[in-house]
Amino acid sequence: MRIIQSDVLSVGAGLAGERVAIEAAENGFSAICLSIVPARRSHSSAAQGGMQAALGNSAMGEGDSPDVHFADTVKGSDWGCDQEVARLFCDGAPIAMRQMAFWGVPWNRVVPGEQTYYKGGKPFTAFEKPENEGLIHSRNFGGTAKWRTCYTSDGTGHCVLFTLDNRAAQVGVTVVDKVEAIALIHDGETCMGAVVRCLKTGELTAYLAKATLIATGGFGRIYRESTNAVICDGGGLIAALDTGVVSLGNMEAVQFHPTGIVPTDILVTEGCRGDGGTLLDKNEYRFMPDYEPDKAELASRDVVSRRMTEHMRKGLGVPSPYGDHLWLDIRHLGEQHIRTKLREVDEICQSFLGVDPVHQLIPVRPTQHYSMGGVRTNKDGAAYGLKGLFSAGESACWDMHGFNRLGGNSLAETVVAGMIVGAKIVEFLKGTESVIKSGVVRDAVSAQEARIAGLVAGVNGRENPYAVKNAMHDAIMKGAGIFRNGQDLEVCVADLQEILARSRKVGLRSSGQGANPELTMALKIEGMVKLALCVAYGALKRTESRGAHTREDYPERNDRDWLTRTLATWADGADLPTLAYEPATHTFELPPGDRGYGGGKIIARDE
Repeated sequence: MRIIQSDVLSVGAGLAGERVAIEAAENGFSAICLSIVPARRSHSSAAQGGMQAALGNSAMGEGDSPDVHFADTVKGSDWGCDQEVARLFCDGAPIAMRQMAFWGVPWNRVVPGEQTYYKGGKPFTAFEKPENEGLIHSRNFGGTAKWRTCYTSDGTGHCVLFTLDNRAAQVGVTVVDKVEAIALIHDGETCMGAVVRCLKTGELTAYLAKATLIATGGFGRIYRESTNAVICDGGGLIAALDTGVVSLGNMEAVQFHPTGIVPTDILVTEGCRGDGGTLLDKNEYRFMPDYEPDKAELASRDVVSRRMTEHMRKGLGVPSPYGDHLWLDIRHLGEQHIRTKLREVDEICQSFLGVDPVHQLIPVRPTQHYSMGGVRTNKDGAAYGLKGLFSAGESACWDMHGFNRLGGNSLAETVVAGMIVGAKIVEFLKGTESVIKSGVVRDAVSAQEARIAGLVAGVNGRENPYAVKNAMHDAIMKGAGIFRNGQDLEVCVADLQEILARSRKVGLRSSGQGANPELTMALKIEGMVKLALCVAYGALKRTESRGAHTREDYPERNDRDWLTRTLATWADGADLPTLAYEPATHTFELPPGDRGYGGGKIIARDE
């Protein structure tokens, strides 16, 4: 058995994982990041639009502050977030953006003088002050009172990830790619690291650390129609759930992005609408102002996705062989703007659709995009249930997003949370002496060796893991989409329980040796079905509508009974998660109220 030790082990080498590792390395601790793909191919690189931070440099951002950002974030969460964490984030975001600039991120900068911008397809003029020349610029995003989304054209994630990866190399962070953590090493009280499988050779290695970080991103691939990369299958969450003691928070809170392209579901950024793009129906009629007169296309993502779906249900979608869709129109922005500030959108449309967005409409529909749920942590990023285990980024329920996150807040969260949680991990390392129990390590590795051998031999059956995955996709797409109701959710949960039983009978047709995608899927499929059950069962039990969780049979946001966060754990051998609840927030800097968009009745706390 091969053993590798470090002070910090980050399972994931995207923005959150590398930012935490950098903080540890800068403070003299050894840090290792594990990644399924080369670090610069982490899903963070796919983020296009930008990062929110209240800098107030642009004309349309004048008067912005962390207080305004905080109010937007809490409203965006539909009062489901931890307000203490939201405050930490909003106060830390301007610091993190300037730090990213210092490390080399080429933010778009303010150009003084008259500038044309678009709103609702119509041109307007703004005057950028000469004294702000060269400061970090911002663009408009949904659900915000001010323009505050810092950006590098529409390749923000790419630029920031490359910059952070360079910084990680500079400070001595070790990145190991083409490996996957398949289990956490723990004794029920303390996490000691992870059992890691090499995707090239199949060799298992025990990576031991004083502090282990889960930073594996979202779990969108439990849905068939998702903007997420194929690596976003919830591997880190599965390992946490399998401990039996670590809680996952708010798993029913799943965000659908309004503009996934049809039929591939690749995302085109909210920056398209932030820069002035509009949504059109089959008659090329701009419909969003009819539903949301104030915010229109720039209401929060949950609201826009619902309105689009409502409009298509009325028969106003554009028919296609892949189902109905709507149109995104950015033609009026002009060739110069599209080919520069929206160049990735241009390339995606040309390469995957054969559509030139300068002259043609883009076919779009709401698509699963982001997971507000994840490993439940406290404000320091420490996971519930195991000492020495932390989480940051989309894999964590930290919880600044509540039941809906604003565009630009998640990409910013990766580096802000990485900065804050990284500092708390440094404090933890300075005050902790770790004890590695060799018997626990040996047993953890042996259990995974036995598990793999059982899959190869088919000791429990020969179910095809891909067939099980397809069945899971069918169930959750029908029952736990944008609109939900009790009847469909009950069917979804029952179907997923049957699929879970099938997942426990998976066996390989291949040898299991070396680079083997079938084994990778077989090792993960039971956990993916469990995550799907956490989503569906949590949604069934939550009898209200809040943010991205919309119950047609319970349309009110119920602050009286449901101003709570769902906590899900999984007992060994169970076919459903155990659900518990905690207050959404212990501090109310901003008392519950109306978001100002989206409509709907609210059952107040004192009713």
